[in-house]
Amino acid sequence: MPALDVAGEFETIETLLRPLAHPEWGRGLVDDVAVLPSRPGYDLVLTKDAIVEGVHFLPDDPLDTVARKLLRVNLSDLAAKGAEAFGYLLACAWSERCGWPEREAFAAGLAQDQARFGVFLMGGDTVKTPGPAAFSLTALGWVPAGGAVSRAGAEAGDLVFVTGTIGDGLLGLQAARGQLTLDPERLAFLIDHYRQPTPQQDFAEVIAAHATAAADVSDGLVADLTHIANASGVAIDLKLDSLPLSAAARAWFEARVDPQAALEDLATGGDDYQIVFTAPARLVETLRREADRRRVRLTLLGEVRVGAGVTVSYGGRPLTPGRAGWTHG
Repeated sequence: MPALDVAGEFETIETLLRPLAHPEWGRGLVDDVAVLPSRPGYDLVLTKDAIVEGVHFLPDDPLDTVARKLLRVNLSDLAAKGAEAFGYLLACAWSERCGWPEREAFAAGLAQDQARFGVFLMGGDTVKTPGPAAFSLTALGWVPAGGAVSRAGAEAGDLVFVTGTIGDGLLGLQAARGQLTLDPERLAFLIDHYRQPTPQQDFAEVIAAHATAAADVSDGLVADLTHIANASGVAIDLKLDSLPLSAAARAWFEARVDPQAALEDLATGGDDYQIVFTAPARLVETLRREADRRRVRLTLLGEVRVGAGVTVSYGGRPLTPGRAGWTHG
């Protein structure tokens, strides 16, 4: 195990990370632990994600956006469970390119999003690595006791909904790599989504109150729906014709020669960090009202039936996508 840069480690903690700590539970980062009081009537929900340079973010991505993406992808997981986020634990493996200015940028990105999403740093660790840089975050949230929404509650007759738009993560990665030809404003939108996706925190309360099953769209819409279908022991019909697209994704889509293949790519690309969920059909109007009140785009994508797996259709015809979504193998 390589030796730690002790001076750099403790200066990083003291100067950059301690200001992010929870004023009480994080113990000012002067201890090796965080101590959380119990919250009567609530369950503690935890989730953990790691991101690695060259896999989840590009080597030239600014570290403030890397930090914000790391926090946001975890907050997306909590939102899909109906949980209210309040804190996180952080581990940083700084590579040689992570000098003091880069570490300052990383901490500044966290500070901006802490203020936006109402969360605090609870503790963690920092080390150095010959590379690539890697960061891991464990997010913590509260949900009313017994109320966390799993992947396993979908029932035949439920409808399938998704928040926001699908495909911007895939196109954003391509835009960041210089692989897309669109106008500069749309390219900037897609790159920003890839680097800084927006978790649907405001919709978590609706998920907790009305969803029978839910997942955040990280691996790809088809893959994450498959997780729900398998966990719930049901079949899910997904209509690609209904896939919600942003204006930037729509512009890209309209230039495609094969619209079916294009929609398959968007539905399996991943990195969208929306919430896909199932709910009883009788709640359609309620869900639409709640979405409108929160200014969240909500799209009806399909339905749940007796059976197994996910059936994808386009133009009323079933099809088999070449892949379901992203996998690390």
